[in-house]
Amino acid sequence: MKRLNDITSEQQAMQSVVGLTDVFEGLASMRIAQIKNQVLSSQSFFRELWGIYSQVRVSPNFTYGRGLEKPEIDKDLFIAITAEGGFSGDIDQKLIDWMLSMYDPSKHELIIVGHHGALQVSQAHIGFKRYFKMPLHDNNINVMPLINQVKRYKTTTVFYQTYVTLMVQDIKKIELKRAIEQASASHKKSVGQLISDDYIFEPSVESVASHLENTMMQITLTQTILDSKLAQYASRFRAMRRANDKASDMSSELKREYSHTKRFIADERTKEVLNGLMKMEQTS
Repeated sequence: MKRLNDITSEQQAMQSVVGLTDVFEGLASMRIAQIKNQVLSSQSFFRELWGIYSQVRVSPNFTYGRGLEKPEIDKDLFIAITAEGGFSGDIDQKLIDWMLSMYDPSKHELIIVGHHGALQVSQAHIGFKRYFKMPLHDNNINVMPLINQVKRYKTTTVFYQTYVTLMVQDIKKIELKRAIEQASASHKKSVGQLISDDYIFEPSVESVASHLENTMMQITLTQTILDSKLAQYASRFRAMRRANDKASDMSSELKREYSHTKRFIADERTKEVLNGLMKMEQTS
């Protein structure tokens, strides 16, 4: 049987775990709320950009900001957005397995965002073209290095984690061009069109359209990263909740064990006293 001091030490440790998990659970919840507000703001800005782009668009095709240039690489690009660390449950592994089930090295090239995903792809003995760290901060995310890579390929498909509810996360894929056009679907197209006969475009209409495509790709890729971060924070929230519940249960169990041990010790001492008195009576 454990000593009372040992049980007390374990109970204090469990209470510390409960306190820490409460703090981390609160931080994750706060981050989720902040990112949700960012996504809503960027969606509104995106619709305004699409309204302008739809009026200056010079080609029926979305050219990924390349203008009239052809893609440099005659392959499709897969981008996987994963956690930087391993504290994300099994959702990263599901994402990578799903992506690799569609991967054909003769048709696709891989870019991985997040160290955890890069590690899992390497363990599958599959090479990837580039690796980028998952942005540490949630504000002012620089996706231009990704955009520069996207421009080189025919099409780009992004695999990422998505937030469904606080307790449910899923995996999703989007083709970048289709995602941009779907995101604009709720915006009513303007009747008029801005043409070079009526307006001056510097340096050219094509350059303005390409710049707008670049900006919309930045918003779309940033939103997929933020959505992944939402899912990761929610996953951490769930992990902290489970750890908190387990630590609370263990603390309650230790409290019961402490009371049981204390009663047992008291009973043993009572027995010793009674036995001592009985011996005294027998000898007197």
